[in-house]
Amino acid sequence: MHKPVLLEEVLKFAQKNRPRSVLDGTFGRGGHSRAMLEAMPQAKVYGIDQDLAAVEHAQKEFAAEITEDRFSIQHFNFHNVASLKGAPPEGFDVILLDLGVSSPQLDEAARGFSFYHDGPLDMRMDQTLKYSAADVVNTWPEVELNDLFIKLGEIRRPQRVVRAIVNDRKEKPFVTTRDLASLIERVEGWSRKGHHPATRFFLALRMAVNNELSGLESCLPDLMRALSPSGRLIIITFHSLEDRIVKYAFKEGWGLGYPLFKKVVVPTREEESANPRSRSAKLRVFQRGVNNDVRDKYADKKSGYKKPGAEEDSGD
Repeated sequence: MHKPVLLEEVLKFAQKNRPRSVLDGTFGRGGHSRAMLEAMPQAKVYGIDQDLAAVEHAQKEFAAEITEDRFSIQHFNFHNVASLKGAPPEGFDVILLDLGVSSPQLDEAARGFSFYHDGPLDMRMDQTLKYSAADVVNTWPEVELNDLFIKLGEIRRPQRVVRAIVNDRKEKPFVTTRDLASLIERVEGWSRKGHHPATRFFLALRMAVNNELSGLESCLPDLMRALSPSGRLIIITFHSLEDRIVKYAFKEGWGLGYPLFKKVVVPTREEESANPRSRSAKLRVFQRGVNNDVRDKYADKKSGYKKPGAEEDSGD
């Protein structure tokens, strides 16, 4: 059963000012959308997802809400939110992003996201994309593969694995997740109990195939502009690089609004126990509008202005 991450916290931040329009930018299997529809009967939820399977699921499971015009679904990538059709002219009162791979994507071997299930080396969140993880592994030069695993996987020394990939693909291309996971197991070994050596390699490939970091970074200003005058942008991340992008974009966006709080919201111990996939989740909220206290704290870097005595962001 799909368990939406940080659900209570999302509802808490979303319900302020009784929102009438909500954009669920990463619909997935609709856990957050369903909860918001139930908690906020006055709101219409606009669901979008780049995954065709998610769209098909929404059309079936939310058929009643679609008929009642309380919910809509589009096959769409939130990276392109500036060109989203059908958005309310005044903007969305709430925009929610739950980043990363969804549980169904991980659990379905045919999607090729997991090294625990043997399937095609795919990893495309949007099945209409032509470029898959197999294309990256089988065609990228050695230097580019090293850079990929260092930057996106945060792997200190991927060179041995990359050298083995480049050598082995001369004889036979990598086709399945098992092909690649087996090579990484052979080269790296199991240095940490319970932590598969392929974890960060698969993460880096997935992020590259789906353009996750650069797409997120480029669309954040558009997401802020897509808010209503007092709207809120709620983002849940599962990776330190994603969270860093969101953190600094929120700080630098005070011309449109401000981060609602400095520290991230993380799952409770109870939620982590009930849903292990929530353990790395971090939630941040951007508030559209003007707040003089926050404006002074996150001063305009271009002007060099800083209110005397204002604290610096100490990070997380």
